[in-house]
Amino acid sequence: MGMHAEFKLEEIDHFIGTLRWYRHALDRDILFTEGVQFLAERAGAYWLLDEIVIAQKMLARLKCEQFQAWTLIVKGSSAVLRCDDGNDHVLFEKAIEYTDFPAPGFKLYFTDDVIMLPSEY
Repeated sequence: MGMHAEFKLEEIDHFIGTLRWYRHALDRDILFTEGVQFLAERAGAYWLLDEIVIAQKMLARLKCEQFQAWTLIVKGSSAVLRCDDGNDHVLFEKAIEYTDFPAPGFKLYFTDDVIMLPSEY
């Protein structure tokens, strides 16, 4: 978990594309961007990437969705992770019993086997 107590959402505002790609350990075909790597490391949120990757493997309805918007909604020390098609049609939702994610919410995109920040899309 490390440094995430000091993480501020504004720190990721400057990520607008990526020069470096990272492979996800659970599925080597799924990549994520520099901004997502920064978020995962600084906010202790590798678990969030794991949730997105696991859902791709487990849920057939996600395989057909070319674009996915993943939203983490934090309430106190718990959260809800929601995936929609970018047009507010919810495809998946999961309660997260405990999180210390340092922001009230966050959004990531998943398209073409890449997890990215909205600013990197």
